[in-house]
Amino acid sequence: MTIIRYVKAPPGHILVKRNPTKEKLRLAISSTLLTLGIMAFTSVAYPMLTYQSLYAPKFNNSPRVLGAANESESDTPPSLPSTPQVVPEIVNTSLDYTNAENWFGNTKSTQSFDSVVYQLSIPKLGINDAIARNDHTDLKQSLIHYPGTAMPGDLGNPVIFGHSVLPQFFNPKNYLTIFSTLHTLELGDNIIVKSGLATYTYEIVDMYQTTPEDLAPLAQSYGDRYLTLITCTPPGTYIKRLIIKAVLI
Repeated sequence: MTIIRYVKAPPGHILVKRNPTKEKLRLAISSTLLTLGIMAFTSVAYPMLTYQSLYAPKFNNSPRVLGAANESESDTPPSLPSTPQVVPEIVNTSLDYTNAENWFGNTKSTQSFDSVVYQLSIPKLGINDAIARNDHTDLKQSLIHYPGTAMPGDLGNPVIFGHSVLPQFFNPKNYLTIFSTLHTLELGDNIIVKSGLATYTYEIVDMYQTTPEDLAPLAQSYGDRYLTLITCTPPGTYIKRLIIKAVLI
């Protein structure tokens, strides 16, 4: 036996027949927004997880000792403070990290240096003749050669900053994304620098992560001809610094 119940609507209530087309549209919009949300989360989470599982374990927590037997006196650039300044390093930070002056706290140089302009290439990453210079600090315009560090080819340690974002946005011709895949390099890979009429080839000998307040990568060691690349890591964040150390061959 089937029992049918009729429920009386409250006074003033008007029953409206559902429109199947609107219901389908509402369902389609909800599904689309959910899918886009999942894709957006995955596009950020997947590169981070890949970096932590595949790349981060290969990096040293501290730099190798290079040329210890031949090292002479090692000095930090005179503009660096004796006490490192710790600055906030978080995703969505209010600091502008396209400005190289914000990378190491209060290390802005008060000295004047000769203008330096040269070209850097990393064949493995498809980076060809990227401009590095020291007469500004805007990483949207070029790579930044840290003022007061050695010139390429000279004894010492030229230090170059480059910006990075999530690896899927890497474009070797865009200075905002140019170092986004720096973590995929390996020991033995080459970095080529053209300065004036000279061309210098460096071989990567060390890769490690460090904290933002660590100023050691800026130090000058005159026992050999080094080159240091610095970017933020994991890509897309400002949590740590990735240091690529190379030596002239």
